[in-house]
Amino acid sequence: MLDVRNLNVKVNGKIILKNINLKINEGEIHALLGPNASGKSTLAYTIMGLPRYEIISGEIWFRDINITHLPIEERAKLGIALAFQNPPAIKNVKLSLLLKRISREKTTFNIKDLPLTHDFMEREVNVGFSGGEKKISEILQILCLKPAFVILDEIDSGLDIINLNRLMKIIQERLIDNGVSVLAITHRGDILQFLDPDAAHVILNGEIVCSSKDWRKPWETILRCGYEKCGECKERELLTD
Repeated sequence: MLDVRNLNVKVNGKIILKNINLKINEGEIHALLGPNASGKSTLAYTIMGLPRYEIISGEIWFRDINITHLPIEERAKLGIALAFQNPPAIKNVKLSLLLKRISREKTTFNIKDLPLTHDFMEREVNVGFSGGEKKISEILQILCLKPAFVILDEIDSGLDIINLNRLMKIIQERLIDNGVSVLAITHRGDILQFLDPDAAHVILNGEIVCSSKDWRKPWETILRCGYEKCGECKERELLTD
């Protein structure tokens, strides 16, 4: 489905991503781990096509289409969606209206299953929202788009275990159980327990230094020794298929 090939990316004149290779098949869940400022979000925004992220070499393919130079709206039409880490507030636009406008088909939500106040859907998008409410808002918007591939950028950030559990239930039932492929970006391990990804990758200083089909291997190394030792781990498994 997604095939990132030898990708090098520059932001504001500085090379951030170096020789990134990443392949995610239909229906797979992959985790991208790394400390702050390691290049995780840069990779997410580059895949989505945000213009300030300049690809200086390499390619991005999605469902056998070269999307390297496609604008963000064309990538969205192909089925790529991104849940931003810090989504902007949109004044004078109710969340319910936004969801109705962007929905590709009639979508219903069981609000009782969500950690929301009764007036949540009638509030302005992300205006005065708590961290957890912003995450819920992002996921609701993504569900309306009916994507084939979703990037979750630090979706677990700022959530307590109860709200994280509820959010993961929505992601599992509405996305993963429907065959949507997921790239989950995080520097915490909580989300890994919920998603149980098919593979995990560790990015340090803009380079993927480790990839494993068993996410527990790199995560246990990180817990034991920290991120700086992950690329040196003798047990690391580099995925080639």
